[in-house]
Amino acid sequence: MSADWSWLFLDAHGEPMEGEGLTTTGFPTQSDAESYLGESWRELLESGVEAVTLRENGTVVYGPMSLRASE
Repeated sequence: MSADWSWLFLDAHGEPMEGEGLTTTGFPTQSDAESYLGESWRELLESGVEAVTLRENGTVVYGPMSLRASE
């Protein structure tokens, strides 16, 4: 199974982020990608990630989606 699903991490200005603590590997299924996000969103926020976009083979599936609770 290939790793076709990935997250694009965005900063407060909507710019893509890379770096320590941000996964660069893909996931084999959408469910695996979403499980990762569900387990990691707090740490991602602490790393400066404000929003994420889910992609399959580079095509946007949904997002950007804020990691902050709606008010």
